[in-house]
Amino acid sequence: MAVQSKIDLDIFQLVIEVITKSDNADTMANQLTQILVGALGIKGATIFILNTELEALEILASSGLSINYINKGPVLVDKSIKLAANREPVIISDVTTSDRLQYPENAKEEEIRAIVSLPITLRGKIVGALRLYHSEVWNISEQDVENLQVLAQNIGIALMYFRLSNVVQSMKEIVNEVHSVWL
Repeated sequence: MAVQSKIDLDIFQLVIEVITKSDNADTMANQLTQILVGALGIKGATIFILNTELEALEILASSGLSINYINKGPVLVDKSIKLAANREPVIISDVTTSDRLQYPENAKEEEIRAIVSLPITLRGKIVGALRLYHSEVWNISEQDVENLQVLAQNIGIALMYFRLSNVVQSMKEIVNEVHSVWL
């Protein structure tokens, strides 16, 4: 029996609308995690950004998870859920039977039973991760995984846009300062 998809066109359009109408990465990420939790009926969602200096994933936004779980410790790239060749989604349908978690006891205390982790990439490089947490064993449909991969790609594009926008704004402010000094 095929697993029914939860992400329909209406949800996908809402997600894309949030991405295209947001004016900063924090707002976008917060709204996306809230939408995903509600639309998928899951426990929580987190968008991480890769800190290459610390080799850790840092939380950009999270919804549905407790402060204790969010503050459990650093999410280290080499110890956290491994993204197969750093390019493919990782689906842990039942965390009680997996050895791929960095903090298995914290997941148990948080009543997390399943995790779907998708890389956020930009120009072929990992820049973050989208993680979804469910309180039940989760047999996610292939269609939903594919839709979430497209969503993760769009998050990567949006993060690049926000970064470039911030650079342009900073340059504009510097030019205005220099211009005002010379007048």
